[in-house]
Formats: sequence, C-alpha cells, structure tokens
Amino acid sequence: MHFDLVDLSLFRHVVEAGSITHGAGRANLALAAASHRVRAMEASLGAALLTRARQGVTPTPAGRTLLAHARAILSGVERLQADLAAYAGGAAGQIRVLSNTNALTEFLPEALSAYLTLHPGVSVDIEERLSDEIVGLVAEGAADLGLVAGTVETGSLQTFPFRRDRFVLVVASDHPLAARAAVSFAEVLGHDLVGLDRASALTRFLAGKAGRIGRPLRLRVQLRGFDAVCRLVECRAGLGIVPETTARRAARTMAIAIVALEDPWAVRDLTICVRDLAALPPFAKDFVAHLREQGA
Repeated sequence: MHFDLVDLSLFRHVVEAGSITHGAGRANLALAAASHRVRAMEASLGAALLTRARQGVTPTPAGRTLLAHARAILSGVERLQADLAAYAGGAAGQIRVLSNTNALTEFLPEALSAYLTLHPGVSVDIEERLSDEIVGLVAEGAADLGLVAGTVETGSLQTFPFRRDRFVLVVASDHPLAARAAVSFAEVLGHDLVGLDRASALTRFLAGKAGRIGRPLRLRVQLRGFDAVCRLVECRAGLGIVPETTARRAARTMAIAIVALEDPWAVRDLTICVRDLAALPPFAKDFVAHLREQGA
C-alpha cells in the first residue's frame, strides 16, 4: 500500500467537496487523473474508500479512517513547511478558512487584504458554509479556523470574538413596509424575496427558519451578492434580507428603506473558532490574532 501526498490531498478534497469532480478541481487535477488516483488507492488498499451515488460521494468506514490520517499528515506537512520557511526568508503556507455568509461578505475581505499584504508568502483557501457545519469541520481538522454565528454551539473548540452585525429587511422606499420600524420574519414570508442563490449558507439558513414556521421561502430572484440584492429591491423585484452594514452602505445611493427584524436570530455576534490555537502554524496564529485585532 503506497499513498503519496498528492493522493492524500486529493482524497481530502474529494470527501470535503462530496464529489470527485469538485475535489479534482480543488486539487488542481484533471478529472480523469483524479479518478485514476482514487481507483489506484482503492486497489492498493483492497477496499472501497468511497460510496458513489448520483448525489455525490461519501467515505466508507475505511475512507473515514484514511481521511483522519490524511488530515493529520497534511497538517503536519503544512507545519513543517511553515517552520522551515523562516530559514528561507519568510513565512509561507496556506490557511484553510470556513466562513458563514455574513462574515465572508462583510468583514473578511478587508481584514484578509490587510493580512495578505503583510504576509506575501501566505495563501488563503476560503469556503462558505453554514455555521453548524463549520464547527463540525473545524473539530474534524478540515480547516484551520472558522468564522461562525455566536449562537451556534462550539463544543470543545477554542473561540474568540470577531464582529457584531445584524440582518435587516430592505424594501423599496415606497413599499408599504418602509414605514415600519420593525417586522417579524414570519410576516416577511408573505412577500416575494430577492436573495442569494439557494446553495448559499444564508439562503439555506433562512429556508430552515421558514420551514420551522411552516412557510415557504418565496425566493423570486437569486443573485451572487448582497449589493445586487439591494439593487433589485430598489427596482421592486421583491424584499431582501441582508447584513445591516450592507444595507446602510447601499442606502446612501439607492432608494431603499431599512426595517429591523424582530427575531432574536437577526442579531449576529460573529466568532472565530479553532480546534487548538497552539497547534496552528505560526502564520495561521498570526491570522487569528489579526482577525481579533480587526474586531476589537
């Protein structure tokens, strides 16, 4: 049985993406080459590593064991590279970050830009996920750190405060709800909505909240960014739920009104979570410290 680092990295990407196609893309491999490597790993082991279905792939018991070891080995290699980078003239490496929609769109870009300027040898791999998914993946070692809603249970993970924001309703300035100071999410569900695409973490979160109320999420237009949501709201395509920071910025140039959401979950304390801060490579620790400073 012989697996190299490319095999282990590919397998980790495939499992985390839930797809050989998407895993190959993350590993910068052609699909044919990635499929051949996975089959060769299974042949070498003499056991299936993945269960294949139309919806994607999931690891078998043997695959889960391999995944745990792959993550440990790859994490060790990344720490080795970071430790040796000092002798090569500077820190270098990759930080794996999982973030919920709010942190990713509103607060992470500026903080990340400042950090990368100070650390030219470091690259950052960011993926958007739901907060509860992020907690589980960070605990499993699938990412160096996560940015999650403060309301999610983080278990044994180490946590640090990052930022605070809230979700608000945006409506066209002449919409009947524009005169309201606040509105409940249940009332919002009676209107057509403009939002992010259905695969986004926020849309899945809102759909879950709507499901608990027993109402559908009437998503009439799906877009890629909050600014675009505000623009379509201004054009009366529907109502939108966006971070307050986005809404206030957009309201400077768009004919929209901001209405508070009464639901407790609308207030978002954002939290940094890590499995073990001391075990992170030096440049990843620096990134956590940088984020904490940005949120102070």
